[in-house]
Amino acid sequence: MKSPATSASPGTTRRAFLKTLGVSAAAAVSSRAQEIPIAGFEKSPADPDTSRDWKPVSDRRLRVGIVGYGVCQFGAAFSFQDHPNVEIVAVSDLIPARCVGLAKACRCEKTYPSLEELVKDDRIEAVFVATDAPGHARHCILALEQGKHVACAVPAVFGSLEEADQLFAAVKKSGLTYMMFETSCYHADLHAMRTLYRAGLLGEIVYSEGEYYHYMEQPIPSFKDWRVGLPPQWYPTHSNAYHLGVTGGSFTEVSCLGMPSRIEHLQPANNRYRNPFGTEIALFRTSEGGMSRMAVSWDTPGDEGERGRVRGQRGSFHGRYEGPEKKLPDTKRPPLPPKVEAGGHGGSHGHLMNEFVTAILQNRRPLVDVALALNMTVAGIVAHQSALKGGEWMKIPQYRL
Repeated sequence: MKSPATSASPGTTRRAFLKTLGVSAAAAVSSRAQEIPIAGFEKSPADPDTSRDWKPVSDRRLRVGIVGYGVCQFGAAFSFQDHPNVEIVAVSDLIPARCVGLAKACRCEKTYPSLEELVKDDRIEAVFVATDAPGHARHCILALEQGKHVACAVPAVFGSLEEADQLFAAVKKSGLTYMMFETSCYHADLHAMRTLYRAGLLGEIVYSEGEYYHYMEQPIPSFKDWRVGLPPQWYPTHSNAYHLGVTGGSFTEVSCLGMPSRIEHLQPANNRYRNPFGTEIALFRTSEGGMSRMAVSWDTPGDEGERGRVRGQRGSFHGRYEGPEKKLPDTKRPPLPPKVEAGGHGGSHGHLMNEFVTAILQNRRPLVDVALALNMTVAGIVAHQSALKGGEWMKIPQYRL
């Protein structure tokens, strides 16, 4: 398999890598990337009622810096630039052409050549980290250490239990807001499940299932090829959210199985992770005492996306509520500010951004705080360890604020 045009050897530094990539080449890579249809980035149909009943919680404008405009162009995908309580102060991407594109998309003039430089800007109060997954934890810690609130794309950490502990400690020490932008948490069905669960209409969850299917015979281009051979359960939050994003709990232990893949980049000799699996299926014990089956798959063509279902002691939800209760609460997602689009991944993008901004303005804990983010992410890291050991039951570290 040929590596994507932006590849570099694992030992190459970020700076050295970028010096080999001219502006024209970067622009070409960005142009090709935009032609690739990426599952999850289809925008939801426009809904004129999305902003109905929206009311601002403050007249203050949060000063935000945004970092990252890679193949998914995530930096501009969550509509920070359209929120009436946000001012985009500066943006950054390591590749100059992408940095220009991000600045244009965010209608921002100030740019920095790196996250390391951007977080030193004292005008910035909060940073959205939309960088490469292997850098998420380090980048978030750098921003927190500079006194910035942080929102981060998934996963919170990348295959490292040590980095999970470091991130947790950094958030606690800072006293600042951290939120992971797990898109499943604002899917319409998961939001409905969470609303019903909080209202007591599902009872304790006995069994749940979550699935993330994304066929990748050829991996999506990525910074230094981090997606090549990616262990499925290192990217677990889209599926794990279908339990943890409902209950706010955790998984306590796991047995996970994987099947050796026929896909070339998912052969252990062909990826830096020595990962042999294209699909990993995990059975978790939940903190409530129930059971949860979570699937992540890269090598099974067919219907793609994220989905899930829950069965509780008092009611269940699979596309709709089923149970004895006749009078149900309103399960619609909260309204968004005018001009803020719901966006991709099931119309979740705008809601995640609005939740982060509103949590800071209201000085409250966001929906996907650092504990929930790590409980979602670390469970997958341990699940992959279990799969490599033939499904051995393994304990999962727990995070509580």
